[in-house]
Amino acid sequence: MTELAFASATALVRALRDRTVSARELLELYWARVEKYNPAINAIIWSDIEAARQAADAADRRLDEGRPAGVLDGLPMTIKESFQLAGSPTTWGVPHYRDNITDTDADAVARLKAQGAIIFGKTNVPLMLADWQSFNVIYGTTNNPWDLSRAPGGSSGGSAAALAAGLTALDMGSDIGSSIRNPAHYCGVFGHKPTYGVVSYAGHALPGIVTTSDITVAGPLARSAADLALELDVIAGPEAIEASGWRLDLKRPTKTAISEFKIAVMLSDPCSEVDQPVQDEIGRLAEFLGSRGAKISYTARPAFSTAEAFDIYIALLRAATSRAQTDEGFARHVELAAKLDPKDQSYFARMVRAHAMPHRTWLQVNERRHHMRQAWAHFFQEWDLFLCPAAASAAFPHDQEGERYDRRILVNGRQVPTTDQLFWAGYPGAFYLPGTVAPIGLSPDRLPIGVQIVGPHYQDYTTIAFAQLLEREYRAFQPPPGFS
Repeated sequence: MTELAFASATALVRALRDRTVSARELLELYWARVEKYNPAINAIIWSDIEAARQAADAADRRLDEGRPAGVLDGLPMTIKESFQLAGSPTTWGVPHYRDNITDTDADAVARLKAQGAIIFGKTNVPLMLADWQSFNVIYGTTNNPWDLSRAPGGSSGGSAAALAAGLTALDMGSDIGSSIRNPAHYCGVFGHKPTYGVVSYAGHALPGIVTTSDITVAGPLARSAADLALELDVIAGPEAIEASGWRLDLKRPTKTAISEFKIAVMLSDPCSEVDQPVQDEIGRLAEFLGSRGAKISYTARPAFSTAEAFDIYIALLRAATSRAQTDEGFARHVELAAKLDPKDQSYFARMVRAHAMPHRTWLQVNERRHHMRQAWAHFFQEWDLFLCPAAASAAFPHDQEGERYDRRILVNGRQVPTTDQLFWAGYPGAFYLPGTVAPIGLSPDRLPIGVQIVGPHYQDYTTIAFAQLLEREYRAFQPPPGFS
């Protein structure tokens, strides 16, 4: 049964259809593991097991009669706390919203349920989804199952931790600053950040919010690359208001062997130096790909500087998140921005300027972003994929003191700002590109290391398919010690 708990969702769906396992048996297996292991990691922070049992029994009746509700019928899964799920709290870790029990489902949640998925729990997040850790005063701290003293990543940290520990079959997260990619890397699972707009974002919001922020997306996390495609098939598509006039048509990959790919590789960058063990693992992967016939370049890049890309991303990211400010907070940032030394290019200074950015300035930054999108598109006319780190290091120790922009992580023996590694989130993310993270090895401290696989706009299934090749030919998911 332990082997079943760590099986891919794709294999579990097949077993449910074959009736070699029932939905109720599978749910009870995961629930027993939640009761046993979740107290140590605190990944799943809300559940309704009785409602899930009723849903599992109903799924078994349908499956026994050969009339499944959809491709996920009977599959137990969890979702990130920030998605609206009828009857559950959606707080984003904010105490003010502790009692925000929604009566509606987010679009992506509704699509999962319509295909028969049994959503039995929600997973932990940081306050306002704004950290690479996952802790808040409502639900407490989530620990990394590979090392309980370390963060699981964020903001979909509970999702990745639950998957790694074998507490759920599948999960769904969101990503504006590597919030799917970072926890997948830290916890040794697979994650996919879709092309911007591919998955409806409606219902991933606090009360009163209906518009989708710039850059941010919803996407799958799983223990297998095939599961990323399985879930994306279900959740992809526009909001109803757009669906009245257009349809999504994501192309399937045309290349099926490593030898067919032309791949650019980036190991580190002055904007965010990468810890040597992470560089080494990605370097070993590149050597393997080359040995299998792939064309590899360590120098090919889109035609703009990485420093400018980072500046553009921070400006757009912090502008996108600025709507969370109160009127008083906005006024304070306007006043503070006016006093900043123009030469101050610290993360804090750039954040403050973005929080107070006039719309005219945003339009100028956005215009430059779209020029750079075209540069990426030109780059991908020659290269199929771009491989780079998902973060600057493996999972770091818990650090909940002070503000995020003041904290440090250890990279190559030096303490560096944790916010530096936003570069690896934004180099593809600011430009709406799809990115898939796949586990490729372990650090000397036996912590997971992943690689970020970036592809052209709307080539989501290509980056996922390449992750499947790595899973089959290089490295698959491995459970953390003590949970198998």
